[in-house]
Amino acid sequence: MNAIDSLSVSTVYGPVLSWRVGWSLGVDLICETSFCSFNCIYCQLGNIQQHVYERKLFIPTEKVMSDLRESDWQKSDIITFSGSGEPTLALNIGEAIVQMKEFTGKPTLILTNGTTLGDPQVREEIRPCDKVFVKIDAATEKTYQRVNRPVEGFSLENIIDWTLQFKEEYDGYLGVQSMFMPVNIEEADALAEVLIRIGPDEVQLNTPKRPYPNGWYLPSRGSHDGVPYPAKPLKVISQSEADRVEELLKEKTKLNIVSVYQ
Repeated sequence: MNAIDSLSVSTVYGPVLSWRVGWSLGVDLICETSFCSFNCIYCQLGNIQQHVYERKLFIPTEKVMSDLRESDWQKSDIITFSGSGEPTLALNIGEAIVQMKEFTGKPTLILTNGTTLGDPQVREEIRPCDKVFVKIDAATEKTYQRVNRPVEGFSLENIIDWTLQFKEEYDGYLGVQSMFMPVNIEEADALAEVLIRIGPDEVQLNTPKRPYPNGWYLPSRGSHDGVPYPAKPLKVISQSEADRVEELLKEKTKLNIVSVYQ
């Protein structure tokens, strides 16, 4: 699917039921095509169409707030900034967070890959957000490059250092999301050391339950099961493998670990 007219579709979708946060109302500040500084091998958006690191204004905040008012926002437990790529690449994310919190009174959440956390301006913009979940799927640079496929110039050590820097400035709830697949499951021991170093409030263990689309389709931003577009399933870890990883990480890190298999 090619780029769409972002003004003709809603930037707000759901609520959808999330195993992590309950009924989540999605906010897509990109909404024209997939636009991200990662191109993860498991991404629910499929192959990223604009694989770049560039902050810009995609959708005016007025349009986002108009879409919010017309949505079923009252039925949500939380408002989640995710959608069609890396949400912190949107220049108006700070403005959108503040206005949505004021209008709805609901808690807000950002799902981020951490590539913008090295920017002091971004860290300041997202500080009002109640929860920030950072994606860390690897414990070695080789696996990071293989699984997350970042824009050239980014390293795993960047993400770890910038997450720690953000943690020092942030008063909210910091989570780390780790997607486990056969390709990275053997790094569980090493990942424990990374998690100890970061010390988040919560670690979420996942495996790719959503299929990998054959192209970019707008519905993929909020889909879970029974997706209405061509897609292929991905290799996942088993229940027993997930239990083993969970117990290992709990024992080694003493952190709050939650799993999709729970």
